[in-house]
Amino acid sequence: MMSHDHGGHSHSPGPTADASVRSAKPTDAPAVGVVQAAVWTQAYAGRLPDDVVALFEAPSFAKAWRQSLENPPEGVHRLLVARAGEQVVGFAAIGPSQDPDAGQATGEVTAIGVHPGARRMGHGSRLLNACVDTLRGAGAEDLATWVLADDEATRAFLVASGLGPDGAFRDRVVSPEGDTLREVRLVASLAPDETPSADAPEEPESVE
Repeated sequence: MMSHDHGGHSHSPGPTADASVRSAKPTDAPAVGVVQAAVWTQAYAGRLPDDVVALFEAPSFAKAWRQSLENPPEGVHRLLVARAGEQVVGFAAIGPSQDPDAGQATGEVTAIGVHPGARRMGHGSRLLNACVDTLRGAGAEDLATWVLADDEATRAFLVASGLGPDGAFRDRVVSPEGDTLREVRLVASLAPDETPSADAPEEPESVE
């Protein structure tokens, strides 16, 4: 698990570290950038050209998150962070679904990730539960997210948490040369008796 301010040092907080999830603040942007760079690099290595993966740098992600936190877009958009003690070890972004076939009451987890050094400690489950609670509190009735079609670990985590494929897929352009990656959509109802229960043992790598 990387330190907040740079990616060259790592340590594990240990199983006794206090774990929590809260809304992100602009000052969290550098830490979120470090986590996202690690998560995305691992998730897309071997799926994208090396020169594209090399562009996944913490400062670039941090800058984008800081801008969105300081000037949030319209609608219900939230960035949540998972912490081990005071250290940010994971993040999740939520907002209204942008899918053309989605209803107005459909919320989306647009990104979720836990640092590779902090997995299997429940952070992914806590993040997903917080996403569900926040979206439901905003009036969402359904939840959707997109996952790489061949990312079995993330898909297994989400399916075990109560989401399932609805048959939708898309080919996203992911490089200037036009490289594409197929993604499939997973959905769940946020009705009280159907709410996803994020108690799966596996932590997600990424969902974008």
